[in-house]
Amino acid sequence: MLKKRIPNIAISIGDFNGIGPEIILKSLSEIDLKKSIPVIIAPKTIIEYYCELFSPQPEFHFITDPENKKEGKVNVLHLKDDQLKITPGIQSAESGKAAMLSIEKSIDLCLMKRADAMVTAPISKEAVNLAGYDIPGHTEFLAAQTNAEHVLMMLVNDNLRVALVTAHVPIKEVADHISANLIKTKVQILADSLRNDFGIERPKIAVLGLNPHAGDGGVIGMEEIEIIDPVIKEIRGTQNQFAIHGPFPADGFFGRKLHTKHDAILAMYHDQGLAPFKLLSFGKGVNFTAGLPIIRTSPDHGTAFDIAGKGIADPSSFKEAYNLAVKLAKK
Repeated sequence: MLKKRIPNIAISIGDFNGIGPEIILKSLSEIDLKKSIPVIIAPKTIIEYYCELFSPQPEFHFITDPENKKEGKVNVLHLKDDQLKITPGIQSAESGKAAMLSIEKSIDLCLMKRADAMVTAPISKEAVNLAGYDIPGHTEFLAAQTNAEHVLMMLVNDNLRVALVTAHVPIKEVADHISANLIKTKVQILADSLRNDFGIERPKIAVLGLNPHAGDGGVIGMEEIEIIDPVIKEIRGTQNQFAIHGPFPADGFFGRKLHTKHDAILAMYHDQGLAPFKLLSFGKGVNFTAGLPIIRTSPDHGTAFDIAGKGIADPSSFKEAYNLAVKLAKK
């Protein structure tokens, strides 16, 4: 009988002055290493530094070639460190550069089929920009590096899934970004992901309005009347592979527990979707990027510089992100 292949999961270290290394070490100390092969992409210096601070510690296998990884171990693919200065809680160009090099290597491993999925620890956009990168966030960088024309940011926790029409866009610019074509594109990526990645045969999708009370019949904005409602009706009339409803007033949607009656919710902008999601997911949410040619997950929180290096970071979200990456890779 052929041995069942175990998924290889690339892990980017994130900002090494944030909580990324801590939540990675804590999570990998708890997972079943018989079900996956984790490969942390990071300078050995970072791993050694945080191993001295925290316990328990998994058993490491340090490598310079991804082909030399071992089952049953936490593999560390060493990146050149140039004597890094590690200062928990402090943003630096050095930590931003190391984070991006780790992400780039993780992407390469996935594209070359040397990894089946990647899990990204949190980065600091400020540190990344100090390092000379001009990116709004992980999602946009991943899309550019993998030549993905359209991607979708989706937050996942069990049966709660919240996706975004616009992601890292300033609030004052959100309305200008909303268009019928953009909504149609995001809805299609979401529906495809729900079917292909999550195995939901005919998903039910709820779409939130942009304005308070979904515009209140045009009294508080016209986007629902002029864009969102017409495109929902158009989509509904041209396909039968999924159900779509809305636009729902965002303030009452979650309070009325309407999220329990749908397989996914499409919010118009970042905080409209993520604020209620993070409240309902109790710190165990996962950020999943749909529309990429590779599998990418991450925890649903940031670098938390204020608690970095103190040993009190909760690894729950990262552990869930890792487990989802393994689950999707097996599919």
